[in-house]
Amino acid sequence: MRIISLNANGIRSAATKGVFEWLRQQRADVVCLQETKAQEDQLADPMFRPDGHHCFYRDASSKKGYSGVAIYAKREPDEVRTALGWDAFDNEGRYVEARFGKLSVVSLYVPSGSSGDERQQFKFKAMDWLAPTLDEWLRSGRDYVLCGDWNIVRSEKDIKNWKSNQKNSGCLPEERAWLNGLVEGGWVDSYRTLHPEGEDYTWWSNRGRARENDVGWRIDYQLVTPALAGRLKRCAIYRDERFSDHAPYTVDYAD
Repeated sequence: MRIISLNANGIRSAATKGVFEWLRQQRADVVCLQETKAQEDQLADPMFRPDGHHCFYRDASSKKGYSGVAIYAKREPDEVRTALGWDAFDNEGRYVEARFGKLSVVSLYVPSGSSGDERQQFKFKAMDWLAPTLDEWLRSGRDYVLCGDWNIVRSEKDIKNWKSNQKNSGCLPEERAWLNGLVEGGWVDSYRTLHPEGEDYTWWSNRGRARENDVGWRIDYQLVTPALAGRLKRCAIYRDERFSDHAPYTVDYAD
């Protein structure tokens, strides 16, 4: 089973950069996208419904052209969910879940706080609100793969400029404590499990030459329930082409 997660930073923009041609070659079972930045009625072109896939979008209803998540699946899900029950979060288009038997694959977009204190406070509120939901999923007996842009690094290995970002959103001590607490509580970080000493990144600022100089952050994850940990085979962060300011993150799971 192959699952890919990508923050597209605008699905229409990523399409012009060849993301759908690349995805076609990957033969993924499930693709999770974040930050689609489009309403579904703007995605009438067949390219946004890849052949052989069941496609599900959850757009932002509170602000058009903002946020948004999607899932493409080869197999038709038994059920698709697009709301967690908090309108402020759901209306920004931050969650879609596809259920296949006992397996749930989630495309999740955790808010960023980098634009200012108001959004940082919303991010903290979202973190607090998500925690019991994630704990419930962990203990539900279902297998979960949580794909997404979490907008938080876990450790010094996950960011190039560790010291200079200690007061910046995404690297704040309380954010890292929250995300690391999820892992300590049982969620499995697929990349860190497969690469315990790895120092690879999934996002680079558009400022300067951050990508060329690999001044990046690892903020895109596939967190999985413990039962899936033994099925982790390999993972890859694809950087050869630039579809977005993020790179696609692929994980292969043993069947």
